[in-house]
Amino acid sequence: MKRNLSVRIGKLVLKNPVVVASGTFGYAEEFRGFLNLKKLGAIVTKTLTLRPRQGNPPPRTCETPSGMLNSIGLENPGIEVFVKEKLSFFKRLGVPLVMSIASEEDPAEFVELAQRIDALREVGAIELNISCPNIRPQASGSRLQAKACGVQPAACSSLIAQDAHATHSLVKKVRRVTTKTLITKLSPNVTDITDIALAAEDAGTDAIALVNTLSGMCIDVEKRRAALAVTTGGLSGPAIRPMAVRMVWETYQKIRIPIIGMGGIIDTQSALEFIIAGATAVSIGTANFVDPAISQRIVEGLQAYLLRYKIKDVHSLVGALLL
Repeated sequence: MKRNLSVRIGKLVLKNPVVVASGTFGYAEEFRGFLNLKKLGAIVTKTLTLRPRQGNPPPRTCETPSGMLNSIGLENPGIEVFVKEKLSFFKRLGVPLVMSIASEEDPAEFVELAQRIDALREVGAIELNISCPNIRPQASGSRLQAKACGVQPAACSSLIAQDAHATHSLVKKVRRVTTKTLITKLSPNVTDITDIALAAEDAGTDAIALVNTLSGMCIDVEKRRAALAVTTGGLSGPAIRPMAVRMVWETYQKIRIPIIGMGGIIDTQSALEFIIAGATAVSIGTANFVDPAISQRIVEGLQAYLLRYKIKDVHSLVGALLL
C-alpha cells in the first residue's frame, strides 16, 4: 500500500518532496535519458538573468574531499531565450516548474524578472537566488537604480542574503509583482541564518530554501595558484551536509513557512535527515553529477521508509526530531 508523499509549498502542490536543485540539472532535457522526469516532485531551472551570461572563465570546478567547488558564475542564455526555446519542454512534461532567478548587480532586475515570469502559466514558482557566492558583474551597475530598489549597491552582487534588511526589502518588492509561489534561497555564509529567514518570511516569501553553497577555496600547490580561475567558489556535496542540516533545524524552530532543505543529499538517508530536521521538501544538487538517476531513487526510498515504519504521511516526519 502506497503512502502519501505529497507536500505543499505555498500554492504549489508536489506529488513528492524531492526537487532537483538549480544549476545541477540543466534545463531537465539533458537528464531525460537517465530517469523518469515525471517522477520528480518539482524541477528548479538553472538560474536565469535578464541578459545572457557567459559566466566565469575556466577552470570553474574542482573536486574536494566529499564535495566539489564551483565558480560557474550563473552562465545562462537569459530569460528571453529560455522562454522561447526551453519552456515548451516543461509544458509537455507536466512536472511543477520553479524558475530560479538572479540579478547581475542591480536588485531591480529581480523585480523585472518576476513580473515577466508572473505571466507564464507553465511556471508554478519563482526561486529568488539571492545567495550565489561566485557571480561577478559583467558590466558596471547603476548605484541610482540600486538605491531606487531599496538595496544598497554593495549588496547588489548576490550578497543580499547576508543582510536581513536587504533581504526583506527585495522580497517585499518582488512579492508585490507576482502571485506565484515565492521561494527565497539563502546563503550559509552568515552569522545567524534565522535572522535572514525571518526577514524573508516577514516580507512575504512562501518558503525558504536552505542552503546555497559555502564559500571556499582550493589551491594547486605545484603551481601555487588557486584551482579556480576566479580564486574562490561555492562548496557543495556531503562535506557541507551537517552544517546544512543544523541550519535547517535552527530555522525550523523560528519560522512557520515551509523549508526546502539542500546541501549534500546523496541518498534516502541524507534526505530524511533534512526532513526530520524540519524540511518540507528536499533538493538534490551535486549528487546529480555523480548519479543522474539519484532523485528518482530517493523518491522510491522515501516510499519504502514510510512503508517500513508504517507511516501514512510524509508530513509526520517533518521536524520529527526527538530531543
